[in-house]
Amino acid sequence: MIVKHLDDVIGTAADVDTEGWAARRLIYKDAGMGYSVNDTIIKKGAELEMHYRNHLETVYCIEGEGQITDLGTGQTHDIRPGTLYALNKHDHHILRANKGSHMRMVCVFNPPLTGREVHDETGAYPLTD
Repeated sequence: MIVKHLDDVIGTAADVDTEGWAARRLIYKDAGMGYSVNDTIIKKGAELEMHYRNHLETVYCIEGEGQITDLGTGQTHDIRPGTLYALNKHDHHILRANKGSHMRMVCVFNPPLTGREVHDETGAYPLTD
């Protein structure tokens, strides 16, 4: 059984902070679960273009408000606490925390992240062995 608290991750190597987001990697590849779980903060005012070509992602908003735009269809959806979205087709998208505060999201990735990834120039995480 794996039991962790967010406090166990903050300030460690599994706490990845970038200009537009911070991800606290709670479960990652080494846990052997077949997926990873992040507690992610999308920083206030951030507009992030991402395209996870190597991963599927499901995201559940627990704090804040913003929007996601599917760049394939042009559709924009509002995000608020209780909203879930799944990038089931490796959807190219823009995520915005533009409603006056950050957004806090629970993010599940398959295949799992290793714990230290950051987005590359295409907005993707690299695929690792």
